[in-house]
Amino acid sequence: MIWKKKVNLDDVNALTRNSMVEFLEIRFTAIGDDYMEAVMPVNRKTCQPFGLLHGGAGAVLAETVGSIAGNYACAADYSCLGLDLNINHIRAVKLGDTVRAVAKPVHIGNTVQVWQIDSFDSANHQINAARLTLAVRRHMTPESKRR
Repeated sequence: MIWKKKVNLDDVNALTRNSMVEFLEIRFTAIGDDYMEAVMPVNRKTCQPFGLLHGGAGAVLAETVGSIAGNYACAADYSCLGLDLNINHIRAVKLGDTVRAVAKPVHIGNTVQVWQIDSFDSANHQINAARLTLAVRRHMTPESKRR
């Protein structure tokens, strides 16, 4: 198992309240030994004007799942910050569908993590592939800020 912090769906979903994640209705649905999964509806909040999933909304879903997974895969006094997101859009998704994103680690290091996030429509067709690089940083304490 890759998780270094206690992780469960209720806590992860509670973490997303009052954020873009909640606004876009992203909901975490599964946590495995080496993956994290979330879903997002394709609705007026996440579509472009032609009734298809907006690429930026797909990127938000990918970065959300990868970043939150990364934060649970580092030690208690560390957190992750996004450095780079690359996403390839493969297939369009229509209004009314649901998108599911699955994040799996490619590399979990002491200073850098790399995650692969693949997203699928409700028929399980892959709709995009993303690669997220995260910087791993120690939390700032009052003592470290004085240095």
